Amino acid sequence: MAPSPSGTHASASHISFDMIDSALEALRNGEGVVVMDNEDRENEGDFIFAAEKATPELLAFTIRYSSGYICVGMDPDRLDELNLPLMVKDSTDPLRTQYTVSVDAAEGVTTGISAADRSRTINVLGNFDIKDPAALRRPGHVLPLRARKGGVIERGGHTEAAIDLMRLAGLNPAGALCELVNDDGTMKRRDDCAVFAKEHGLKIITISDLAAYRKAHGC
Repeated sequence: MAPSPSGTHASASHISFDMIDSALEALRNGEGVVVMDNEDRENEGDFIFAAEKATPELLAFTIRYSSGYICVGMDPDRLDELNLPLMVKDSTDPLRTQYTVSVDAAEGVTTGISAADRSRTINVLGNFDIKDPAALRRPGHVLPLRARKGGVIERGGHTEAAIDLMRLAGLNPAGALCELVNDDGTMKRRDDCAVFAKEHGLKIITISDLAAYRKAHGC
């Protein structure tokens, strides 16, 4: 059952996670997937989709069911190409998430905050034919994140998971991500995310399975 307004969360006694290949196919088809990190880390589920396939409808869905703080995991080389430096020089974030300056698309947006505007901005970040830093204005309403070069093998975070998933799916290495939340504003944990994925017909995978997949396939 879904979270109630009073804050009672869902329960899933037996969670069956999907195969990595099925998640990759969903991403190629322009769908989002639910990605869980380790229970001893954040124990959170992020909704992740390809930046190049972002649509206003996909953003509206993300905004409705998430914290609304939408980020885009990106390859360091792409961030350097777009001249997007880190937000702060010395991060005190406990998980060392590497936020860059925030951005909006320079064209095709109004205030930058609507689903359509953020979709446009995310498309710009994910379109590797766009190389001019002037295609983005700073600050904005989308937060690029600098991923570690080694992906989830080096750091088991959602930022790296987004990049690894896009690469494995044959897409540009830029993936939008946002934390899923319950109706009462608390974070969705593993059971909540499993129920959410089932209700919406989404694939759900874990970062640990993604790391194992990479190691098994030597990629």
